[in-house]
Amino acid sequence: MSRLPKLKYDRGTLLLHPPPKGKVWMEFATWDDRVEKFRIPACQYRSLVENLRAAGIEFLDEARAFSPLELVANTEREPFLHQTEALTAWKKAARQGVVVLPTAAGKTYLAQLAMQSTPRTTLILVPTLDLMHQWYAQLTAAFPKVEVGLLGGGSRDRTPILIATYHSAAIHAETLGNQYALLVFDECHHLPTDFFRVIAEYAIAPYRLGLTATPDRSDGSHADLDHLIGPVVYHKTVEDLSGNTLAEHQVIQIKVKLSDDERDRYDKAIQTRNNFLSQSNISLGGLNGWQLFIQASAKSAAGRRAMLAHRTAKEISLGTESKLRVLAELMAEHSPDPILIFTNDNATVYRISQEFLIPAITHQTPVKERHEILTSFRQGDYRTLVTSHVLNEGVDVPSVKIAIILSGTGSTREYVQRLGRILRKSKENTKLAILYEVIAEDTSEESTSQRRKGAVKKLPDQPRQLELLPNRTKPIPLKAAESPQDYQVDKILED
Repeated sequence: MSRLPKLKYDRGTLLLHPPPKGKVWMEFATWDDRVEKFRIPACQYRSLVENLRAAGIEFLDEARAFSPLELVANTEREPFLHQTEALTAWKKAARQGVVVLPTAAGKTYLAQLAMQSTPRTTLILVPTLDLMHQWYAQLTAAFPKVEVGLLGGGSRDRTPILIATYHSAAIHAETLGNQYALLVFDECHHLPTDFFRVIAEYAIAPYRLGLTATPDRSDGSHADLDHLIGPVVYHKTVEDLSGNTLAEHQVIQIKVKLSDDERDRYDKAIQTRNNFLSQSNISLGGLNGWQLFIQASAKSAAGRRAMLAHRTAKEISLGTESKLRVLAELMAEHSPDPILIFTNDNATVYRISQEFLIPAITHQTPVKERHEILTSFRQGDYRTLVTSHVLNEGVDVPSVKIAIILSGTGSTREYVQRLGRILRKSKENTKLAILYEVIAEDTSEESTSQRRKGAVKKLPDQPRQLELLPNRTKPIPLKAAESPQDYQVDKILED
C-alpha cells in the first residue's frame, strides 16, 4: 500500500516525500542529495498546494502551523472610499499585493480590515521600534480578545498576532516561516534587501499585504516586491486624497540667495569639483555617476580635494544664513501653530536648536528623551520641533499643519513622508496644511528639489492666503460582500 506524500516545513524550505505521481509539482522542486528528498522554496507553498489539488493529487500537509482566529473588532468605524477600494483590489488579487497610499491615509486601519477579512494568525513587519509600538497600541485596542505580541526591542513573543521589526524577523525567519498565514509588510520598500528579503522567501504564508507611500527604490530592487509580496494592486497619491481623507494643503517654495561671500566660496568649490569630474570623464548625472566619483576621489590627492570641495559647496547651500532668516520669519508668521522643521544633516539641526532655543531630535537622541520630546510636542508644551531624518517615517504627529524643509535629499520617498507629517486630518484642526520648501537659488539644491518631486504631481503656485476647501467626500461603509465572512470562498482558508 503506497504512502501519501507528505509536505513538511524545514527551516525556510519545504520537503515533499515520497514524490507524488504526475509532473505538476516538479517545476517547484529540486532534488537534495543531503536528505535524498525533493526540496521546494517555502514561498512557493501556495502555488504548489493549488497545483497539487487541481491535479487531484492527495497529500498530507504537515507544513503549515498557522491557524484560524476569531477577529471581532472592539470598535467599528466606517472606512473611507480609498480603504474600501484598496481592500477589494487586494482580495481580487487573491490577497497578494502592494497597496500604495500616502502617509496619514490610514494604512494601519486598512491592514486591520484585511486581517478581519482573512482571520488567520498574522505577522506584521515594521522598520522601526516606534512603528512597532504604534501598531501594538492599535491592534491591542482593536482585538482585545486575541493575544498580540512583539518581536524586537528585547521582546521575543510567539503569539497569534505578532508585530516584529524587519531586523528581528529576518534573524528568526526560519522558525517564523510556517507560523503565519498572513504577512503584512508596513513600509514594504524596506523588504527587498539581501538581509530582509528572507522574511518573505522563508515564509509559506499564502496571503501577503504590502503597504507603502513610495515603493520605488534607487537600486531598482522594488521590482522584487512582485514575487516577494505581489504586484501593486492599488495606488493613490497625496493629490488624489487631498481635501477628502487628507487635509487640504499647498506646497510653497521659497528661494533664497547666497551672500556675496557664500557665492564666491560656493562657485570656487563647484569649479574645483567639476574640473576633477571633467578630467576623470565622470558625469554625476550619468549611470552610477556618484559611485564613480566616490571611487575616483579615493585614488588621488586631486580626487580628495574634489570631494572636499563638493561637501563644502553642499554645506554652504544647505546652511546659508538666508535660510535661517527665512526660518525666523516663518516661525513668527505661524506662531503659535505647531511647526516641524526638517533638515538634511544633524549639524544644522543642532545649530537651529541652539540659535532658536527649540528641541531637536536626531538618531543620536536617546529613546526616552525622544519619547519625552514628542509627548510634550503633542501636548502643546513645545510649539516647534527640528529634526533631520528621524521623523520621516513612523511617527504620529497629528496636530501639525506647518512643516518647513530647509534641506533634504533627492529622495521622492523622503519628500512624500515629510509632506505626510502635516496631512493627517482631525476635527480639532481643519486649517490648511502648508509645506514650505526653502532652497538656495542657483545651487545644486534646485535640481535636488526637482528630483525629489519627480513622482509627485506638481502643485500650482498659489498665494499664501487661501480659503479652506470643503470636505468633498464622506467615508463609505463596507458593502455586504466585504464582510469578514467572505474569506470562506478561499480554498486554502476553508480547511
